[in-house]
Amino acid sequence: MVPELLVSDLDASLHFYCDLTGFSVAYARPDEGFAYLDCGGAQIMLEQASAPGRHWITGPLERPFGRGVNFQISVEDADTLADKFLAAGWPIFLPLETKIYRTGERSVTQRQFAEQDPDGYLLRFSQALVDAPD
Repeated sequence: MVPELLVSDLDASLHFYCDLTGFSVAYARPDEGFAYLDCGGAQIMLEQASAPGRHWITGPLERPFGRGVNFQISVEDADTLADKFLAAGWPIFLPLETKIYRTGERSVTQRQFAEQDPDGYLLRFSQALVDAPD
């Protein structure tokens, strides 16, 4: 599944996703205000809501966009990424934490934090630390 997020300012979103989180542009259609991003297999599409063309708007867009959903993105080093946001002056939505989740017969320990992009979409950056049987 590759989510496509409507954004209010594609350049601001590209700065957030590419310069801060480590995504890169796989391809773009600047005339349509569109970019397809990838970060180690995690993919996301961004489309500027005010750009010409067809949009998938099902209701009024009010900030923060994406209420009720968060996107978990696996990362190699959650602490380093969180430090990068802090150094850039970007406020952390959910501070770094180590959390154990049950996954059926097993548990997984994750180092994670959550961040909002410029439009308020919630991203949870998660680093798997330990998988252990219960």
